Amino acid sequence: MNTSRSNPRGSRSRLRTAAASAAAVALAATGLAALPSSASAAADGIVVQYRTSASGASADQSEPWLKVRNAGSASVPLSSVKVRYYFKADSPSAAYRFACSWAVKGCANITGTFGTLASPTATADRYLEIGFTPGAGSLAPGADTGDMQLRFHQASWARLVQSDDYSFGPERTAYGDWSKVTAQVNGATVWGEAPGGNGPTDPPDPTDPPTDPPTDPPADGPRLFDDFNYSSHTDPKINANGWSVRSNSGGPGVPGATWAAENVTFAAQSGNSVMNLETSTAGTGASTEHTEILTQSMKFKNGTYASRVKFSDAPRSGPDGDRIVQTFFTINDLKAPMADDYAEYDFEYLPNGGWGEPANILYTTSWETYRPDPWEAVNAHSEVRASYAGWHDLVVTIDNNQITYYVDGQHFGTHGAAYLPERPMSINFNQWLIDLEGQPSTTPRSYDQQVDYVLHVKDQVLTPSQVNAMVGAYRSAGTTFQDTVPAG
Repeated sequence: MNTSRSNPRGSRSRLRTAAASAAAVALAATGLAALPSSASAAADGIVVQYRTSASGASADQSEPWLKVRNAGSASVPLSSVKVRYYFKADSPSAAYRFACSWAVKGCANITGTFGTLASPTATADRYLEIGFTPGAGSLAPGADTGDMQLRFHQASWARLVQSDDYSFGPERTAYGDWSKVTAQVNGATVWGEAPGGNGPTDPPDPTDPPTDPPTDPPADGPRLFDDFNYSSHTDPKINANGWSVRSNSGGPGVPGATWAAENVTFAAQSGNSVMNLETSTAGTGASTEHTEILTQSMKFKNGTYASRVKFSDAPRSGPDGDRIVQTFFTINDLKAPMADDYAEYDFEYLPNGGWGEPANILYTTSWETYRPDPWEAVNAHSEVRASYAGWHDLVVTIDNNQITYYVDGQHFGTHGAAYLPERPMSINFNQWLIDLEGQPSTTPRSYDQQVDYVLHVKDQVLTPSQVNAMVGAYRSAGTTFQDTVPAG
């Protein structure tokens, strides 16, 4: 069954009624950090590596990604290790919240608390302290924790300034040893330099509690989780697990294009399997290849949908400029023009614009119905005009009252009861070209969209932090697939 969207969206812009502007992100250039202090070479052998995926001078949230490595000769229990990232509060009364997007050790095994420095400096008066539960295990000599993709933001979601933060390194876009983050083992500093006059024993500020209060994910119930741990598009597990890699013709997108199943591939990345959707063209319909993967069954309705998706602003090869659409969405079939039981809920990223937009824009759209010819639609949408290149946590929840979208833990849009689904839907990812007008060249080019995982929890509304905890629990248990959502 083809559940792909067939409606042309070229006239959709006239249906949009609101816009959310996004401020441009200013980049800051700072010098390299000083060499590690003598504590960095302590006998314990713990080394902290750092990178950031949010390098702007200001940002919605700071994203210190960390690895802890054991360069010593003895095993170290991670529960004895504390890591501190130092920053300057945006105001004396600012409160902060911590989140773990993904970690090899499992987000459920990582804690984050905030503290206030006894001796504030021009670049630090607070710190984020990362700890580990016993479930994180130990680090053998030569081993590291793998990725810990961490982030924090103001409780009010006001933008925060990073350029004056002691531990922030905007140029650090790849992991490397970083002495401006400290590590302690059983309370003794073994790596890095704290801001002047501040040791590792500063007590936490009791008025600045750890992030969101710990909340356990809901009790086990019907859910789908897939880590996309497959060998290729012909892996029999794909079909057995309820997915279909599209190869049939039709819309949306460039007339005459094909849907190339072989361009859906899988590869290991940072110790995890990642799915890649490649879309390519040489400027003609016949040379254009779109990609899509979708569930075979339309059995998903109310509840929580989540995925971690990497959007791309530039092609992997060839000239840029094509009006490409990168997506994560749910949908059912349009039984008749303007049928009132149609439903569709989209994340759509347009890195080069399209549908009347001149540049990159991210849409979330909730559909009640539409008519393809002559074009008419009933939908609600939210949008931000900004670059979303890179990995993002996408969550949409549907209850009996509304549809709510989140991007990277931040509320993105809410649409009302008029757009709630009447029938179950499929879950889809695709990447396709709106047309060939954005880039007229006949030079071949290709674009990538990557997907880390997908999660659906039936009839339960989860917070983004609960989604992260649930995904972390699956990965800690070594579970790569589960589907207990009943058919029909």
